[in-house]
Amino acid sequence: MDADPVISPDVLARYAGDAARDVPGVAALAESPMHRGKAVETLEADGALDVTIRVDLEWGRSSVEVGRAVQRRVREYLEGMTSKNVGNVEVVVERVTAPPS
Repeated sequence: MDADPVISPDVLARYAGDAARDVPGVAALAESPMHRGKAVETLEADGALDVTIRVDLEWGRSSVEVGRAVQRRVREYLEGMTSKNVGNVEVVVERVTAPPS
């Protein structure tokens, strides 16, 4: 039986970030000095991949709806691209964009 290929955490984070950016309502990934500049962090433990994504939310969008959409999209994308079991996908809204003028 072949072992699963090793995929670097940086590549997994890039995949997750690409998937999150595709979700309507996500203005951008939120890179913050508090988190060493990382908008996406991944951790593999107990056979599952956990992901934390920090996003900027577009003004007027529901954080609950956008957060759930990001969770679905990231899970589907990573499982499709890597065949890994995705456990938790935590979405943190760091900022909301300014209202339109």
